[in-house]
Amino acid sequence: MLDEIDLKILAQIQRNARTPNAEIARQVEMAPSAVFARTRKLEDRGVIEGYETRLNPQVLGLRLLAFVCVHAEERPGQPDTGRMLAQIPEVQEVYRVAGEDGYLVKVRTRDADALGRLLREQISTIPAVRATKTAIVLETLKEERHLPLEEPASAARPFRVA
Repeated sequence: MLDEIDLKILAQIQRNARTPNAEIARQVEMAPSAVFARTRKLEDRGVIEGYETRLNPQVLGLRLLAFVCVHAEERPGQPDTGRMLAQIPEVQEVYRVAGEDGYLVKVRTRDADALGRLLREQISTIPAVRATKTAIVLETLKEERHLPLEEPASAARPFRVA
């Protein structure tokens, strides 16, 4: 179960994972050792999956963002299309989706030529892939991994973590 203190710790870590433990402790009015112990428990329970650095794709020359709908006809015994898509370095996210396609894939490449090569030489060569539809992003209005964290109405009704 997550209580109000856990949610405050998670909110701060989500805003800035580099926030010193002592600063988080000051914000939640607890001893740094208690905050450290709670954070470790949240990690052990899988609530906190890890910490990562966000890099600016534009600065690194990965200026083209696209979403590719991948229509796949998977048969028993065929290689797993989703795992094969996930192994492609330019692929950032792979979702198995309902509908006629099967997969929604987020990719970043340098330019349209690189995207074309990616589609022809990597995605389309996966055995179960029958067709792709690509949407090129013109402008990103919001891109975020932060989850909405709401504090429970009272300490008597903490969140349950499955």
